[in-house]
Amino acid sequence: MSITPAQRLRNLLQQPNILLIPACFDALSAKLIEKAGFSAIFMSGFAVSASRLGLPDTGLISYGEMLNQGQNICSAVTTPVIGDGDTGYGNAINIKRTVKGYAQAGFACIMLEDQLAPKRCGHTKGKQVVSRDEAFTRIRAAVDAREEGHDILIMARTDARETEGLEEAIFRTQTFVELGADITFLEAPRSIAEMQHYCQQVQGYKMANMVEQGKTPILSPAELQNIGYHLVAYPLTLLNTAMQAMQQALQQLKNGQQPQQLLSFSTLKEQVGFDDYYREEERYSSS
Repeated sequence: MSITPAQRLRNLLQQPNILLIPACFDALSAKLIEKAGFSAIFMSGFAVSASRLGLPDTGLISYGEMLNQGQNICSAVTTPVIGDGDTGYGNAINIKRTVKGYAQAGFACIMLEDQLAPKRCGHTKGKQVVSRDEAFTRIRAAVDAREEGHDILIMARTDARETEGLEEAIFRTQTFVELGADITFLEAPRSIAEMQHYCQQVQGYKMANMVEQGKTPILSPAELQNIGYHLVAYPLTLLNTAMQAMQQALQQLKNGQQPQQLLSFSTLKEQVGFDDYYREEERYSSS
C-alpha cells in the first residue's frame, strides 16, 4: 500500500530539524522546488492569485480556481504539498467540502484561517477576523471532514494579532489545538519576543511565515527552530525573484539587448520535462 501525501508530511514533522517549505504558484515552480531537494511545498494563495489572475490576494480567487491549480501542482510532484484554503469558502458545510476537495486533489495539508471574507494577505492592510465562535466552528468542521476519512492534515491560522492583539491570537491557536488541528499558524507577529511567547504558550506543531519586507522579523531556520517553530514557509520568495528576473529581461529586450541570465536551452527542456517525455515515448515506440 502506497503512503499518502498526508502521511509523508506527518513523517517529516517527526524529524528533528525544522521543515523548510518554499511556496509555489504553479506546477512548474512546484517541480523546481522538488528538484532543488526540498521535502515539502506550500501553495501560496497570494502567489496563485497573482500568477493565475494577475490580481491581488484580496479574496478575488475562487475555491474552484484554487482547487484546479492545486490539482495541477499535486499531480506534477511527489513531494507533499500544503495548500492555502483561505477561509474555507463559506460556512461549515462549505469548509468540509473544501477539505474533501483538497484531499482528493492530492494535498497533504490544508491551511484554513479566521479572517472575515473577503480575506486578504496577512501582511497587508484591511484585515478583519471573525468571532471566536466562527473561527472555532471552521476548524471543528475541518477536523470533522478529516475524521470522516479524508486523509489530510489541518493547519489552523489566525490573523487576530493585527486586530485583536497577541493574547487573543494565542488563545485562538490554543483552542485550535484542543479542537484537533495538526498545525497552528499565528500570522504576522511583530517581534522575536512575540514569536517566542506564541511558541511557549501553544502546544503542537507551529509554522513561521517569512515574508520578505513584511511585518514579521526574518530569521534563519536555526533561529526559528530554537524559538520553537517546526515549519517555516517562504510564501513569496519564488514569485518575487521570478517577477524581478522577468522585468529585467523585458527591459533588456526593450533596449535591444539579448538577456544574458538565461538557462541553456537543454537545461530549460530538461527542467520542463522533455527528457522524461522522450524516454517514455521511446519505451512505447520500441514495444
